[in-house]
Order: sequence, then structure tokens, then C-alpha cells
Amino acid sequence: MLSQERYKLILDIINDRNTVTVAELSSELDTSESTIRRDLTALDRLGKIRKFFGGAASIRQNEGFFEDKVSVRETQMHEEKTKIAKYAATLINDSDFVYIDAGTTTSRLIDFITNDKATYVTNGITHGRKLIHRGFKVYIIGGRIKETTEAIIGTEGVASLRSFNFSKAFIGTNGMDLQAGFSTPDIEEALIKQTAIEKSYTAFVLADNSKFGRVFPVTFSELNKCCVITDSLPDDRFSKETIVKEVSI
Repeated sequence: MLSQERYKLILDIINDRNTVTVAELSSELDTSESTIRRDLTALDRLGKIRKFFGGAASIRQNEGFFEDKVSVRETQMHEEKTKIAKYAATLINDSDFVYIDAGTTTSRLIDFITNDKATYVTNGITHGRKLIHRGFKVYIIGGRIKETTEAIIGTEGVASLRSFNFSKAFIGTNGMDLQAGFSTPDIEEALIKQTAIEKSYTAFVLADNSKFGRVFPVTFSELNKCCVITDSLPDDRFSKETIVKEVSI
């Protein structure tokens, strides 16, 4: 097989799956791993892919710093987010001290919470309002308000979270990747998520199937630090890295 033919096949595979290992390409293309590594190096230099140790990723994965406003994201993956939210709400027990991260899927979670004995903490402006209207006991952290996500962020927010010890945390994410972990566009928002996870006994990331294989500029957690609740798992390799619950309700 000519080099150009292999390049095209490799690009097709990577763009289809987002990430792929050298071993997988070697097996599928019936080509030595050393040849595959050279091909990946050449494609990386051409700016066609992003090479990493042991494999490569589609350059379409790096989504940059742009983030849609809440009003836009609320209309996306509506049915999938509802499935995830319904299941996540059943995990809250009477004695729980719960952190709910800002985000559209976590906002949907509040719609299905029935436990009025647990205590809730959030960095979401709209989340706090929804929790109060549901009659729940709720605290909101201090800090700067980010316009696009309506989240409270900044050093004050991080300091607020460090005084808490949560039994459960429900976290939103923009992307999750086998190598990059959970990621988001904003550094300050990533620090809030990271701190909440560190201060929680169990952290659940609520992620619809569109979040898999996507990488944003800032990683806030490794995959094995959180359990994942999703509507559909597009790549079984994620279940080897952490606990993944697929819901069908």
C-alpha cells in the first residue's frame, strides 16, 4: 500500500473515532507499528491530526475556548439529558450533602429531585433559584458570575468550596476523552469543578453521548476520579477507565 493511501485510511479512521491507538491502526491496516508511527508523525507535522504517545486524535477534538450560551445549550440533546437527569436524581439520599455544578444537564437534574431532606450547594445562579422554588435547603457559593454559563467562578468560589465536604457531587462537562479526561473551555470554571470533585466522597459526571471523544482546552479531572452517567456509551474503552452507567429510562 502506498503512503498516500495509508494516510487517507488513517485520517478516515481517526476522524470517525476521534482517537485511535497505534496498535489498532496496525491491526486494521495490516501494517507494522513502526510504519504507523512514522505515518502519524508525518500527518501531525502536516497539521492533519494530533499525535500523542501510543496513538493519535482528530484535530476536530480540540474545540477551543468558544462556548454557547445556556439558552442555546438547553435546546441541545434534550431527551438524552432528561434520561440522565431522571436517573441521577434517584441517587440522592436523605443524609446527603450535595454539590450541583452549573450546566444544562445538572439544571435538568433539579427538575427531578424529590428529596427535601438533603442539603444542596451550587455555583449555578439559575440552579439556586430552581432549588429554592422546589422548597429545598440550598447554599450558593460566592464569586464572579460568568455570563455564558451563569456560573459562579473565581478564587472566591474555590475558597468557598474548600470549606465543604460533600457526600455526592453532580458535575457537568463539555468533553471527555480517554487521554485528556474531562475538560471545559474556561480555566476558572475548571478550577471550580476540580475543587468540587476533590471535596466530594463520590462525584458523578453527567454527560450525554455527544461529549465523548471531545477535548477542550482545560482538563479538570482524570476519568477515574468520577463516575459517569450517560444515555449511551459510544466507545467501550471508557468503561475500562472508570464506572459508566448507561441509562434507558
